[in-house]
Amino acid sequence: MWRIWIILAGLFLILESITTGFLVFWFAVGSIVAMLVSFFINNIITQTSVFLISSCILIFTTRKFCDKFLSNKESSKINNVSGKIGKVTVDIEPFEGAGQIKIDGEVWSAISSDNTSIPKGTEVIIEKIDGVKVVVTPKK
Repeated sequence: MWRIWIILAGLFLILESITTGFLVFWFAVGSIVAMLVSFFINNIITQTSVFLISSCILIFTTRKFCDKFLSNKESSKINNVSGKIGKVTVDIEPFEGAGQIKIDGEVWSAISSDNTSIPKGTEVIIEKIDGVKVVVTPKK
């Protein structure tokens, strides 16, 4: 029975490498714990119970710890650019899709909100983020 648990652990690790979260890893660890139990107890119900209980305990006890260290600090930084003022560094041309602005020392690709050209040097207000570009309007 230990072979099934080691195969499951491997499958969970492969699945973990595909996903972006840090959840499936604990099922792999639970499978390894169940595999160790299978060397001493031959009952599949006991082994499955050990797998489920150990996986749940690991998930719930490490959740806050993992969230703290694995949180994407860049995403909160990106969400905070709306409403900020930037300066056009490369002319914003709506038909060419070209244009760049500088916000707090960072360069962003930009488009105008009303499809007008905005010349280099103009101060702009960031309205929102659209994909990888910021949508801006000239500051009045």
